[in-house]
Amino acid sequence: VPTPAALPVPGLCCSTNTESPPLQCVLTGRWMNDLGSNMTIGAVNGQGDFAGSYHTAVTATTNEIRKSPLQGSQHHINQKSQPTFGFTVNWSFSDSITVFTGQCFVDEEGNEVLKTMWLLRSHEDNIKNDWKATR
Repeated sequence: VPTPAALPVPGLCCSTNTESPPLQCVLTGRWMNDLGSNMTIGAVNGQGDFAGSYHTAVTATTNEIRKSPLQGSQHHINQKSQPTFGFTVNWSFSDSITVFTGQCFVDEEGNEVLKTMWLLRSHEDNIKNDWKATR
C-alpha cells in the first residue's frame, strides 16, 4: 500500500514539466514531485481524457514497487489556460487505488506546477474495518 509519504504532499503533486511551452499549462509530459515519485501523462484528447503511468518512490508495503497505470480527465484547456483535472492510479503492486484532483498553474518564474489533493483507498477484508480503509 503506498503511504501518504509515498504520494505527493497534499496540495503539491508535481514539479516543473520541461516539455511544454511557457505561460500555459499542458499536462502531457513527465512530472516529478519532491519525494522523487514521477508520473508520465500521454496526450490529452479532444474530450480532455488522458492516460499515463505513476511510479512512486516510497511505499509501506514490502512488495516490489512497480509503475502503475493512471487514467484521467482535464477541463477543456481552450476555456482556461490553467486547467483543473483529476486522475486515478490503480497501484500495480498493492490492493489499493488513489484518486487525485487538482489544477495546473504557471508560477511567477513561468514553471508549470500541479497542485493536488488525493484520497487513497486500501482493501479491507471486513466491512467492520471500512473506517480505516481511506486516507
